[in-house]
Amino acid sequence: MEHLRQAAYVSIGRACGFAGLAVLCVVIGLSYDPLLAARTGGVLTTAMTAVLIVKSHYALYQDPRSTELWTMLDKQKLPPEPYARWAGSTVLRDAYLWFAKYAAGVSVVLWTIAGTLTFLD
Repeated sequence: MEHLRQAAYVSIGRACGFAGLAVLCVVIGLSYDPLLAARTGGVLTTAMTAVLIVKSHYALYQDPRSTELWTMLDKQKLPPEPYARWAGSTVLRDAYLWFAKYAAGVSVVLWTIAGTLTFLD
């Protein structure tokens, strides 16, 4: 089960890393206006959190054999068929929620910065 969990965190972490890089590029592109940059970053990370939460909900209903997680696993480490659907779905859901928690934390920081800049303006 641990190799399944590691593969799920790598798979989802990679996707979140690319999304975070996109948000960072947008925020840096708007750095001429710090308030706009903070608000935009807050909106985008809030959207990323929402997408991760929705994906965690649907992870329980999708077949994990059609996900990137399954293609990352060695054939020898695949769980037995009756156990595979439950284990894969559960591990994906946990990973989505773990990354959603940290995306929400980043979102709160960006919204706090935006609120502070609004107050100071």
